[in-house]
Amino acid sequence: MRYFHGGVPGLRPGDTITPHAPNVVDGCPICAARAKGQTATLDGQAVDPPTGRPDMVYITTDRDYGRFYASRYWFGDLYTVEPVGEMEPSTEDPFPTWCVPAARVLAVYTRAVQLTPGQRRSLLRRWTEADQAAGR
Repeated sequence: MRYFHGGVPGLRPGDTITPHAPNVVDGCPICAARAKGQTATLDGQAVDPPTGRPDMVYITTDRDYGRFYASRYWFGDLYTVEPVGEMEPSTEDPFPTWCVPAARVLAVYTRAVQLTPGQRRSLLRRWTEADQAAGR
């Protein structure tokens, strides 16, 4: 099974990904809310709630979901990874995702991930359908 992790740019094969504080971009109200452990809202809708397991690293088998998280960084990267430690299924995500104490980078899959508006819409549509199927 291939696992992905989207995040901070510049890692190389063999590097270990460990939990870290939320990524905060100056002037970003959503980032500021996440850093405080709060959920930001936009037009009355919750936007990107804080991570339920800040002590863990998230990995997924869904490449596009990993690309989304890579795109949240300024030119973040998508990696193929292997879990380090016991995997726990994530109950927060609508896509197949696990929490692990750490992940080891096997390869850089894509550098400097940026999603087009069409790719974001497609993922949002999949995300919405998955949330509805899960009764969220």
